[in-house]
Amino acid sequence: MKILPIIFFSFLSLKVMAPDLNQVFILREEPIDAYDRLYKAVFQVECKGNIRAYNLLEEATGPLQIRPIRLLDYNQRTGSKYILDDCYDIEISKKIFMYYARKTGYPGYELIAKNWNGSGTLTLDYWERIKVYL
Repeated sequence: MKILPIIFFSFLSLKVMAPDLNQVFILREEPIDAYDRLYKAVFQVECKGNIRAYNLLEEATGPLQIRPIRLLDYNQRTGSKYILDDCYDIEISKKIFMYYARKTGYPGYELIAKNWNGSGTLTLDYWERIKVYL
C-alpha cells in the first residue's frame, strides 16, 4: 500500500511538456450573408426547386420568378444587359435578388419579401408563405 503514494508523487515530479509545433493554423470562415435564409425561402415559394419555372401570365422567369419590369430596372440601375432567359441561371437570379435585398437592408425580411412579390394585399399572403421556410 505504501508503494501507491510513492508512484503517484513520482509522476508529479516528471516534467510535462507540450510537443513543439512549428506550424500555425489559420481557420478561414466563410462570411455569413444576412439575406441567404430569405433567398432560400423565396426560392422555395417561387419555384419549389424548379429552376426552369415560368409563369406565362406574368412572364416571370426562373427560380426566383423575375418579371421583365424587374429585370429592366435591374439592368438600368447596374448597367447589366441580362435578358429574361438569363434568369433561368440560378446564380444570375440570386445576384438580382440580392441586389434588391441589400437595397432594402437588414433586418427587413418582411419588407424585402413583399417588395419582391409586388405590392398590394397579395403580399400579405406571400409573406405568410415565406415565413414557413425561414
